[in-house]
Amino acid sequence: MFRWNPHVTTRESFTKDFLASLVVFLLALPLCMGIALASGVPVEKGILTGIVGGCIIGFITGSPLQVSGPAAGLTVLVYEIVSNHGLAGLAVVLVSAGLLQLGMGLARIAQIFRAVSPAVINGMMSGIGITLILSQLYVVGALHPKAHALHNIKHLPDLIANIFDPTTTALESVNIGVLTIVVLVLWKKLAHGKLASIPGALVAVVAATMTTSILHMPLKTIPLPESIFSGIQFLDFAAVSKMDPWSIARFSVVLAIIASAETLLSAAAVDKLHRGPRTKYDRELIAQGIGNTICGLIGALPMTGVIARSSVNVMSGAKTNRSTILHGIWLLIAVVAFPGLLRMVPVTALAALLLFTGFKLIDFKGIRKLWDFGPRLVGVYAITTIAIVSTDLLVGVALGVALSVIKLVYTMTRLNITIDQFDNKSVLHLRGAATFLSLPRLADALDAVPGNTELHVCMDELDYVDHACLELIMDWEKQHETTGGTLVMDWGELRAMFKSKRRSRHIRPVSATTAVPAHAHPHSSEKDSREPVAI
Repeated sequence: MFRWNPHVTTRESFTKDFLASLVVFLLALPLCMGIALASGVPVEKGILTGIVGGCIIGFITGSPLQVSGPAAGLTVLVYEIVSNHGLAGLAVVLVSAGLLQLGMGLARIAQIFRAVSPAVINGMMSGIGITLILSQLYVVGALHPKAHALHNIKHLPDLIANIFDPTTTALESVNIGVLTIVVLVLWKKLAHGKLASIPGALVAVVAATMTTSILHMPLKTIPLPESIFSGIQFLDFAAVSKMDPWSIARFSVVLAIIASAETLLSAAAVDKLHRGPRTKYDRELIAQGIGNTICGLIGALPMTGVIARSSVNVMSGAKTNRSTILHGIWLLIAVVAFPGLLRMVPVTALAALLLFTGFKLIDFKGIRKLWDFGPRLVGVYAITTIAIVSTDLLVGVALGVALSVIKLVYTMTRLNITIDQFDNKSVLHLRGAATFLSLPRLADALDAVPGNTELHVCMDELDYVDHACLELIMDWEKQHETTGGTLVMDWGELRAMFKSKRRSRHIRPVSATTAVPAHAHPHSSEKDSREPVAI
């Protein structure tokens, strides 16, 4: 883990930021172009987003070491927007989404996005990853991807036939794509020392480009224009009136929610990588809103905070937001000064890079962690993923959130009650969540306890107990005492969960070996050193 050193001088920190910015730039350049192609827009629009994310958002960011730019996680949604409404529609949606993000940041509700179930987030990322893989397989195979993931699956036999068709260049394209992935994987495994600071994505793209040029392979290369500024297309307000307002609103809300969630989750992950200033989430959401509004006004791609570039930024020794700003400047210089070099890069190399990125979006370790918390979470994950691939991003995420809420309601209403009967003693075991919804069942269980017996209520395995259930137990105790019975509360770890001055006069902590009757100390004196149980 990178350790923050507050005593680093300004000169030292600038040197570290400078070097880190170069590494991030080398990673960001191919990703900006590849994400643009995967989104169905010209490559210069992805680079414009990277420049805005660095040169503008870098100054106002709420997460100093997070890098903003075009994100692979939005390619599916952007492709759908462009397919339905064109580039003009994307600009309108992006401006609307940016203003929504700005409003949410000003309303200080950024923390809400961190409350989304990990099962839904992992499912969303996996669904996007699978969809991205399916589309980029066609690009690697020298074909244009279909509009929907299911169509890409259906036409896989056509892709295979095209690859082995000797009249096409598909096999050469696949070979370069495979070379790109092999170099990328081997570089990550074999590069050590100073070489490890060079992004594997850059090495892989350079290797693919050199191989294509040396062998004079007739492959499609990046169609970068002579001037990056030709990609700037200001918002066409006349075209707005011709668009379906409901569809625009729908896409705007979805884009704002997904971009915000990805940004803030990425910021939280970046905070775990260093010990410097923590993220100011509302400020970061405001910055993202401003950035996406600007990107919409100039016709660029949407942006988010991106974990891959951000983690590289931290691990490269960045100290401040200067590294983010400088990486945006390097992007601008590269496309202005060296457009000819960029036009030599084969499209299949960028597609292979995104294919690998799509695979990385499927977090297998995250799935195993979900399984540790129960198969239901894995079910939410799987259904979210399948829904995104088979329908669209909005339906998948909405279904995942709905299932998470249903699971929460089920968990909070599930109470397992068992009673063990002995000679003159009964033991009531409570497992799950004891809420007011469980009152009828709990009351029936208590009423079934014979009079003139000692009842032990074991609550060690309770996840939650509310005031209504505690009131029921206390009221039942009074009635039970009239029959000559007693009530003993075995609290276990619940001692620290509840606070109630009223109950603390009646209930005392129970040791691991001794159960204390609930009524044993109704009027404890100041000399009694034991702390009352907090309810």
